[in-house]
Order: sequence, then structure tokens, then C-alpha cells
Amino acid sequence: MLSRVVTAGCLALRVGLGPVLAQSPAAQMTTLPLNDLSAFRSVSGKNWQVASDVTADATKKNALTAKKGTGVLVNLPNDRNKTNLQTTLEHGDIDLELDYMMAKESNSGIYLQGRYEIQLLDSWGVKGARIGDNGSIYQRWDESRPEGQKGYEGHAARQNASKAPGLWQHLRIWFQAPRFDGAGKKIENARVIRIELNGVTIHENVDLTGPTRGPLADNEVARGPLLIQGDHGPVAFRNIRYTAYDQPRPELTNLTYAVFPGQFTKEPEFGQTPPEAQGPITGLNTGGIRNTNNFLVRYTGTLDVKEAGEYTFSLNGAGGFTSLKINSKPVVAWGSLGRQSVAKVTLPAGQLPFELIYSKVASRASTALGLSIQGAGLREFFLGDKSLEGGGFSDRGPILVDAPANTILRSFMDVPNENGQGRRTRVTHAISVGSPEQLHYTYDLDNGALVQVWRGQFLDATPMWNSRGDGSSRPTGMVQRFGVPRMMLGKLASAQASWAKDTVNSGFRPKGYSLDESKRPTFMYSVLGTEVQDVIRILDNGQGVRRELTVAKPANDLYAFLADGKSIEALPNGTYLVDGKSYYIQLTETGGAKPVVRSAGGRQELIIPVRGNKLSYSILF
Repeated sequence: MLSRVVTAGCLALRVGLGPVLAQSPAAQMTTLPLNDLSAFRSVSGKNWQVASDVTADATKKNALTAKKGTGVLVNLPNDRNKTNLQTTLEHGDIDLELDYMMAKESNSGIYLQGRYEIQLLDSWGVKGARIGDNGSIYQRWDESRPEGQKGYEGHAARQNASKAPGLWQHLRIWFQAPRFDGAGKKIENARVIRIELNGVTIHENVDLTGPTRGPLADNEVARGPLLIQGDHGPVAFRNIRYTAYDQPRPELTNLTYAVFPGQFTKEPEFGQTPPEAQGPITGLNTGGIRNTNNFLVRYTGTLDVKEAGEYTFSLNGAGGFTSLKINSKPVVAWGSLGRQSVAKVTLPAGQLPFELIYSKVASRASTALGLSIQGAGLREFFLGDKSLEGGGFSDRGPILVDAPANTILRSFMDVPNENGQGRRTRVTHAISVGSPEQLHYTYDLDNGALVQVWRGQFLDATPMWNSRGDGSSRPTGMVQRFGVPRMMLGKLASAQASWAKDTVNSGFRPKGYSLDESKRPTFMYSVLGTEVQDVIRILDNGQGVRRELTVAKPANDLYAFLADGKSIEALPNGTYLVDGKSYYIQLTETGGAKPVVRSAGGRQELIIPVRGNKLSYSILF
């Protein structure tokens, strides 16, 4: 895939050819019950419990407090109680997702099959990511190796996508178990297909040659439990869900091919014209076909279906027509030119005749054929040319904008609505500000609103600059969004009065921005009869942003809208946990004004009267 990277002041090309990971449609997931500890093997230590909620003190090491109830799994280890925890579930291939919370400087880990550790660590503020950091695949260990070389084959996360201690983080794992032959000999390594941390892909297609350090056992198995490390530090989990893939894959055997020259736009009758080439073939691919256009290739063989059931087949032939028959019955009819065809069929177990036809007629397309198969309990797997894995091949990859220095880019920006449903809201006058600290934000000039902050890479400008484009860009790191933009400042008759939905009758007028010596912007606007300067700066270690508003002659009924979310919890020292522990707001300068947490439309809002000329607060995430 070709990707272009734009850096400040120059255009650079980043080229990388490789398949895109195929993603199965969302399968039905099973929730691991957390009403008690019955989903786990007998627990010998007292460090594990269930709770209704947890809170971490972001200023104190290993401080995690549990609230009585159910739904949250909590580890509170001490010198006497620090056992690991194993599920009664034993898994092979699995998709796993969960929320977890780290205490400050805490350390834990999840072992897939009890053998391959995904590290959980308070890595907030760490630049880059090392093998021991949050989301990394921990290293293997061999005591017989020389000092300094005992650890090997660890895989650091691509980037540090961690949140602050005391915030809920979301982890998604796609895992493929090792494969063994009939004699029990390993014939294929375990593999991490993909891991996402807080919405950011941090691993793809990682081979695991053996257990990492501290496993349940040193051997490898087809099935094993999830193991959660309990001897390092406090950690909490909730919403643990999984899809186990236990159904064996159908196998394509005795495969042969036959190539016929000519342009076939309709399915032919075979037997009248001899093929120009034919013979056995080891896999479903087009690599041996000499012609690049105007040919038809017919594959025949046997599909060995191990388990009867309903299967879904997705078939794609670049620049041509395709058809598929299984057990001598049509599954995918002769389809539209170059279109992917999807069909469901119920198959019996056994050795079933297989026929696939691909007729290439469009010279502009590369020769490529792809077939994917999935079913209940069977993760989608791919057969064919790698260029079609993931649904297609494009020679126009993402156009990425880096920020090696403070960088400003104007574009449209699409943001989700509060409930995540329906069409997104398009911010038409968005300014995204990137920093070399790898923490960035988007500002809405139409409302004087902070739209989002994120940690990691800067922007994907493909929608804006590829072909005619639609004018939009999107963040490429771990994003904390703040919902549909609204005015930062408003006049209220009382602290419970509704906040204005738009700028009508507010006299809002944007006045652009000025740059300091480091090319960092200060935004300026007038609203409600006053002049405003809005300064947003990156905090040390990229832990968040500090926002300072300077307001000329504020009216007595002027308020600032700081946040809204499903919940807002007040903590000591002017700090608030926002939107179900998604991020922190920390008030630093209020002129003596007291903030108000109020309910509105089934959500909660944090507002504060504007007293004096300055209001400042930090957003930590």
C-alpha cells in the first residue's frame, strides 16, 4: 500500500507494500459474568474481588479504592495476597475486548492461553513505547542466555496510546492459537492478528514463537485459560467480552487449474475448447498465469468441510467476473464486473466438490483473486492473492501529515454525536494544531470550542487531498473527543438555565489567531459584548492540555461551559472525572468562582461563573 507523508515544509513519500488485515463482521460476543468470582478457577488469595466501581488516586502510587457491588473485577494485592487469576474458560482462537483501569505506577498483564502476555502498565506520559510499556507484547525469557540477553522477542506497541491512571482504557485483541498436527507437533505459531488500545492499532500480524516470561506453563497448547497477573499492582476490569472460534476450518485439497484464453463475459460451457495451461496447484492464486488480461481460469478440487453448518463466502476477482460452486451447487452466481460477491450456504460435513471461475476482462485492473470463508465459531480466513486480502488493493494509501514542529492545518472535521448514533456533525471551520510532543488538538472557530485532543500521530488528510477530496481530515492517534461543539461562554439567568445551542443572538464573531515565537496560536473572538483570548498549551510529558481564557469586562451572568458527559464526579483539589472516567478536568484559576455540576437531557454538565478576567483549567487524559 502506498502512503504519502506530509511534513512541515516538504512532501515525503512513505511506501509500503503489504496486505490489509481482513476484518470479520461483528460476531456475537459472550460477556464474562462479574457478579462474583465463579467465572474463575478457585481463588486461593484474597487480592481478587468484585465491586460496583473503582477510583484511583492519580497522585498516589498503587492507590485504588473499590466500591461494594458487582460488575467490576478488582485486584488489590499485598505482601500476603498476590495470586494470579485464571478463567474457567479455555480458549483457542479468540477475539477479546475489555475495559481496564490502572492505579498510578501499577503493573499487570493478561496472558492469552495463560502463556502470551499483553502488558498492562501505567505508561502515562511515556514518549514512544518500550517492550515493558502498556499494550506491548512482553518478551520471552531464557536464564541460560548471557546477562543482558535473557529477554528476547518482545514486541513494543507501535505507539503509546495509554490514558492516565484512574481512567478507563479499552483493549481489543484478535488472537490465533498455535496449530498442531495429529501427533501433537506444532505446525504453526500462535499469532496476534491485531491489538487496539483506546482505538489505536498497536500490533498487527505478530508471530509468537513461544510463551513469554512468567507463563502458566512453558509448553504450548491448542486451548488454555486467560490468566490475569495479580502479583504486581492494583488493577480493575469491566465489560470483559469475547468470541471464541472453535469450529475447524474447511480445507481446500486436490486443487487443479485450467486457463482458457479469450474474453469471457458469460459463463462458458467447458469441454469444447482445450485449455492453454493446466495442472495441479498448491493454493488458490493467479501467480502462474502468463496473460494479464482476457483469460478465464477454472479451479477445481475438494472442499473438506469438517463440521456441518452455515458458512459465508466472499468472492472477488479484480477486473473480471467470478462464480463459485460447492457440492455441485451454485453458491456465488456469475457476478457483476469486478464486484465482491457475498453468499451464505448451509454445507454438510464431508469431501465436497469445489469449482471457482475467474474471468479477467478489464486491462486497467491487476490480476488478483480472493476468497474468504467464515461461519458460526469460525473466524473469517482468506484464500487467494494477498493483494485482495482485506477486500481490495489500492495504490493510493493514506496521506499522513506529521508535526515535527508546531503545525497548523485547517480543514473540515467530523465528530460523533453524544450518543454515537446517526450522522456525524461536520465542523466546517476547524483548525488542528500539532506539536512535536505528539499531543494535538482541534479548535472550532465557529464556536470558540475545543473539539478534541489526541496523543500519537497528527492527521490523516486523505479525505481532503486524495483525488477531489471532501475537505476533511481526521486524527490518527488516541483521541479524546468532547462531543458536538458549543459556545465556550454564555449568559445564564441562573446556574440551572439551559445552555444555548448555537451562537444566534450572542454577537459571536471570530477574529482569527495570533502566533507566538514558537508558532503556537492564541485564538481571539468577541461574544456577548466582551473580547476573549483563548490559549491552549501542551502540558509537560504530553499528559494533557492547559487552557486559559482572558475575558475583558465579563458580565455578572457570564458562565463558561467546561464539559458534559454521562457522569461527572467531583474529586479533591478542584479536579473532576468526566464522562464515566474518560478524562480529568483540573481547575487551576477561577477567580474564586465555584463550579456547578448539573443535569441536562439525561447527561451531566460542568459549568462555572466567570469571575475576574482569567479562567484556566487543564484537561488530563
